[in-house]
Amino acid sequence: MLYVITGPSGCGKSTLVKSILGEVENVEFSISYTTRKKRDSEQEGKDYFFVSKAEFGQMIEMDKLAEWAVVHGHYYGTSKREIEKKGSERDLLLDIDIQGAQQIKTKFKKAVFIFIIPSLFQELKTRLKNRGEEAVDVIGRRLEIAKKEIRYYPEFDYIIINDKLDKARKELASIILATRCRLDSRKKEIVPILRSFFENE
Repeated sequence: MLYVITGPSGCGKSTLVKSILGEVENVEFSISYTTRKKRDSEQEGKDYFFVSKAEFGQMIEMDKLAEWAVVHGHYYGTSKREIEKKGSERDLLLDIDIQGAQQIKTKFKKAVFIFIIPSLFQELKTRLKNRGEEAVDVIGRRLEIAKKEIRYYPEFDYIIINDKLDKARKELASIILATRCRLDSRKKEIVPILRSFFENE
């Protein structure tokens, strides 16, 4: 199953996604491509694939991306190969922006869409400032965009209020585990069980 996790910049979705990887079995993280500079806390090939605008442009021209968007002046995208390779064997988590989530929605109808929001606007403002990695005017632009992005919440299947990481992590894990128990997810698994009930008739 493909899980698309998004929300306004600074809502804590990346931290939430990372926290779930060690808690729920058979969950893989889809690593996106970006043209922005690597932050001190990030690792190449683990958090993102950091590429030039020219390289990203080539990926667009060659139709290698399942989704892509320009966010805060930088390009972000998910490769089709990443989804096909990792999503074929395990549940796959996509940590992407709202523009990308809308693109994925048109291509992967059965995906589960999850929207992450902070407890309050002031909390979002504090988180962005505490990063200490961006200028005041950049933070201001992110906050204005967040006001627009928050309006898209009705388009998603689930809403997680990320006021406490432990609670948000449990809610995300619950969504994944509950989805695995849906009939369409369990069909192949229950076939031999059903056969065993009627094989001696």
